Order: sequence, then structure tokens, then C-alpha cells
Amino acid sequence: MNIVVGIATAGRREVLSETLQHLTRQTRLPDAVLICPSAAEDVDEASIGALPLEIRIVAGNKGSSAQRNAILDQAKTADLIVFFDDDFLPRSDFLAEAAGLFEREADVVVATGLVLADGIHGPGISVADARAILDADPGARPDNVAQPAFNAYGCNMVFRVSAIAAERTRFDERLPLYGWQEDVDFCRRLASRGRIVKSPALRGVHLGNKRGRTSGLRFGYSQVANPLYLRNKGTVGLKWALHLMGGNIAANILGSLKPQGLVDRRGRLKGNLIALGDFVRGRLDPMRVLDL
Repeated sequence: MNIVVGIATAGRREVLSETLQHLTRQTRLPDAVLICPSAAEDVDEASIGALPLEIRIVAGNKGSSAQRNAILDQAKTADLIVFFDDDFLPRSDFLAEAAGLFEREADVVVATGLVLADGIHGPGISVADARAILDADPGARPDNVAQPAFNAYGCNMVFRVSAIAAERTRFDERLPLYGWQEDVDFCRRLASRGRIVKSPALRGVHLGNKRGRTSGLRFGYSQVANPLYLRNKGTVGLKWALHLMGGNIAANILGSLKPQGLVDRRGRLKGNLIALGDFVRGRLDPMRVLDL
């Protein structure tokens, strides 16, 4: 299989370099790595030029959806496109296991892996600690098989390119900047083409780096606007949208009473309230975050 790794990056120059260096540990190297930065300074071309990888820089508009679409436009001849976050460190056999899964299971169109540790829920994980976790990982047991999943987790997503081409699927650029739930939308639009699975054989660590993320206010607005937008598109159901919104609003209310240094709960709650006000006035739109 021809395997292309795609990475959309923003504001994480040093982390990206570490991630690319880590990719050289793959037992099955990617045929190409396509990087779409939000700005030229996001990539240290001098440091990555010496890596034993075919790395190409792709130009695209700013925003996770737009940057991933720019990568898709340059990966049409691939069999698999693997999207990694710029702070996701895959286990050394990730790509080899992905190739094996998609070769064995012809009806699988989307796969995501097991995140051994996720720094998104705390202060983040250092590269050294992530590598220690990976080195200590015994791997999946033979009886651990892929299970059905609703969508792939955005930090590690494997797609069959023929399914994307058949549906002419692209990430929704009306979910701007950080996007948020654009991975759900993309995956659900491919569900008619085959199975979406979570495979314990695809393993890695998500650093959860805090640089390059959107503001609490903007993210809070997206927490309300994006699920309702996807529901109106028909990508997800109302129950799914309300459950996601309700959980996030509740967490922001509780977090606002006892502020956390790592998460701007008050900013997110303010964004939630602005979005709810826009909903009442009939002007709710994910693109509104650009004006906040």
C-alpha cells in the first residue's frame, strides 16, 4: 500500500520537529509526509531536511479543516492517508499495523487507534515521557480485535483514499480555525462506504501540547455552535449534539466556580453563553468565532 502521513500544524515548530523525528522510528516508513502549516514559520525546514523521510510542504488556508483539505488534494494517488496531530507520537509499528488492517479488512474505510496516554486532559506530556510510555507498552494482545466506532479520534485517523474519492469528501471549512468536531463530520460522511473501527493494534501517545490552541472564548462558542451545525447538516443526531453540548457547558460552569490554570473555563462559558444567545436570535453560525 502507498501510505501518506498528513499533518496540519499551527504554532508548534519545535513539537512538529520532534514528531517528525519520531516518525523515523516506524518499522514501515510512510511513502510521503505532507505538512500543511498555518504559517511558514511553523516548520523548521532545516531540521527536517536531514530526516530519512520524503517530506513535502503543502500550502493551504489557515484552519485545521482547510489545511487537511490541502493535504488531501496532494494525496490522491495514496491508498491510505494517515492524519496525525503534530503532537501525536505513534508506536513504531503503527503504519505497519494500519496497512495490515486495511489489507485484511476490505470493508474498513476509517480506523483510529488506542491512545495510551492523552495529555489533552492535563498539563500535557513531554516527548521524553511519551517515548517512555511507548517503550514500556507491551502492544495489543492477539485477542484484541478492532471494534466498531462512531468516528476516528482526530489526533490519529486512517482513511482509505478510494472511499474519500468516491464520496468526494472534504473537511468542512465552515468549522474554522481549530475546527472541533470536523473529524466526526468527515468520518460520518464516509460511514456509508464501509466500517469505521477502533483498533487496539494502532497505538500512540497524544502529547496534548497547549501551544497553538484557540482561545477559551472562541472554543466555548464552538462547543455550542458546531454540534448544532452538524445536527442541522444531518451528520449527527440531536441526542448526540445535546449530550456533547450539555456535558461541556456543565464542565465549564463547574470549572468557572473553581478556575483551573490550564483550562480557561470562564472564557469557554462566556463563549457558550454568546452562542446560546445567537441561537435564540437565529444567528448561530460556526464562522462567528472569527469575529470573537
